Amino acid sequence: MDINNYRNVLDKLSPYKAKLIVVSKFRSFDEIETVKSWGQNIFGENRVQELVLKNELHGNDLEWHLIGSLQKNKVKSIIPIVKLIHSVDSLSLLQEINKQAEKHNVVQECLLQIKIAKEDTKQGLLPSEVNELLSDEILGQLNNIQIRGLMGMATNTDESHKIRSEFRQLRLLFEEIKQNYYSNDPLFSEISAGMSDDFPIALDEGSTFVRIGSLIFNP
Repeated sequence: MDINNYRNVLDKLSPYKAKLIVVSKFRSFDEIETVKSWGQNIFGENRVQELVLKNELHGNDLEWHLIGSLQKNKVKSIIPIVKLIHSVDSLSLLQEINKQAEKHNVVQECLLQIKIAKEDTKQGLLPSEVNELLSDEILGQLNNIQIRGLMGMATNTDESHKIRSEFRQLRLLFEEIKQNYYSNDPLFSEISAGMSDDFPIALDEGSTFVRIGSLIFNP
């Protein structure tokens, strides 16, 4: 673990006013508590079961984000634990989130995951599918969700121009959606993009949340 790397990341985020999500998957109680002692309170988990367990272990003073894929049958486990769900990729998932959030009388914040990478392993909505989802009248009936923005993961490559192009695609789609659907909604304001290897490029292209684990914890 490296507090200097942590501080360097924060220094790079500062001019952009972006927020750091420390990815804590597979990390121990002591590792998370150490990073917490540095002043970090936003952590991201990929798996529902691990997020639920860590929430119990670390108390309610941490802000948890689900950054991995979410199955509908797992939604009830994370509401109202999780602050922001980054990986919403269907209207049916939004309906289930709304259903469970209504039971707890909360409004669940979500991001729509967009597939910007040219990799089969990456998930998310295509741009055409996003517009179809946002145009569906059912969405207007879901009063217990708040769509805060978009999330995307770039291709795993050393070609920085390709990574930049994909992050730029995400930002342009965000701006288009903002104009067409959320022009009067100041809460639609987040772009979750960038990890340990590519977050400086993501910041240049408008990211407001970066998701970093190995750079802080070391591989």
